Amino acid sequence: MYKKLLSIIVGVCLVFSLQAHKAEAGESLIIATATTGGTYYPVGVALGTLISIKLAKDHGITATAINSAGSGENVQMLKNNEAQMAILQSLFGLNAYQGKGPYEGRAVKNFRSITMLWENVEHFSLLSKYVKTGTIMDLQGLEERFSIGKRGSGTEGSGRTILQALGIDPESLNLEYLGYNPSAQAMMDGRIAAMNTPAGPPVAAVTQLFAQLGHKNVKVLDFTDDQLETIQDEYPIWNRYVVKADTYPGQKNDIKTISQPNFLAVHPDVSEQTVYMITKTIYQNLPFLHNIHKATKAMSLKRATSGLPVPLHPGAVKFYREMGMKIPASLLDGNGKE
Repeated sequence: MYKKLLSIIVGVCLVFSLQAHKAEAGESLIIATATTGGTYYPVGVALGTLISIKLAKDHGITATAINSAGSGENVQMLKNNEAQMAILQSLFGLNAYQGKGPYEGRAVKNFRSITMLWENVEHFSLLSKYVKTGTIMDLQGLEERFSIGKRGSGTEGSGRTILQALGIDPESLNLEYLGYNPSAQAMMDGRIAAMNTPAGPPVAAVTQLFAQLGHKNVKVLDFTDDQLETIQDEYPIWNRYVVKADTYPGQKNDIKTISQPNFLAVHPDVSEQTVYMITKTIYQNLPFLHNIHKATKAMSLKRATSGLPVPLHPGAVKFYREMGMKIPASLLDGNGKE
């Protein structure tokens, strides 16, 4: 049913995209997401559908989601204006905007934030026969193949960051660079032993893995409090997240993992009025998003600006101020004024 619903809303997006080309005014926007097996893509499709349904007829504004390699490629697409909106990991957004990590000496400033979306929950899955402690440290010394995510993706970037913070050298592992669904298929086929698939639960690829292999044959690794504290010492964007039992087929116990926020980014050249209407439309129609993916149930106006790593677009600022929200100076594009 989920696939059928997703196909329907993709079709709706395409219809409204065609209508946008006929509109004399307005903007036709591309939303960069990630691979289809995670959370970015279905949430991006839902956002595009919602925007198009509500804003195409009267304002000529449409949005169409496309899949991508994830946050790394999305930053580049925003920089090149190949996409006007994108879903990004906070880690990637922060590093890109401040010129840190892989962006050392080459900061990218061609994006602003609109809203927090949901928590990007770390899912490091390992075949049970290789489980020793049941924690992330089981990847240390793993000789079998491990899919860390597509090259240049937010998945690869966050995976490397977490492992390095815990003293695990990613290059010491037998790395594969696969998307979410190919990773799950490779685990089911026995071609790899582990995969990295951070996303809002339930993650489609992890659901498939549990359903096909059975809960006794696969384990989503936990993070201990000490391991989380070690990561937070370097990257305070990660926090504790518990994936409740029965989130995945046959999952009997809670998964004690960690998460970082995801956010909706936009190119600064998109007009203030367009971003204002998009932000308003999102928050006037949260139940629509909730019905598409459970991860979006984390969204609320109260949390809209929580943990954003880059300044807000002026259109988003306008809406939040109308709602009586106080905007932190750090999110006001550097002008420091409320």
